[in-house]
Amino acid sequence: MTNSVPLPPPSDHATGGPQVPPARPQLRRSSSDRMAGGVCGGLADYSGIDPVLWRVGFVALTFAGGAGILVYLLLWVLMPAGPARPDETPSPVERLAQRLHETLSGARATPRQ
Repeated sequence: MTNSVPLPPPSDHATGGPQVPPARPQLRRSSSDRMAGGVCGGLADYSGIDPVLWRVGFVALTFAGGAGILVYLLLWVLMPAGPARPDETPSPVERLAQRLHETLSGARATPRQ
């Protein structure tokens, strides 16, 4: 009969502590990786999938029946904006999307500088 010895939990060799998966960032529109509203950049930050693939997916959905445009616009309004860059002033469309997001979510966002 073999005695089984319990193995210690996996550890990080550098620190000796348990391995903890990295924290996933919040789902927010990107302020740095944007072509239109920052939706694809935000989805890329959240999921780890390249933003080009997200853009190709939205274009494919658009050609496959027009759902890509609708989904992109809904995400633009429903996803909160990421932190603004210091030298950036929001466009009128961005301000409208922010007001719509605040109205739909019922939460007041932090003011964008």
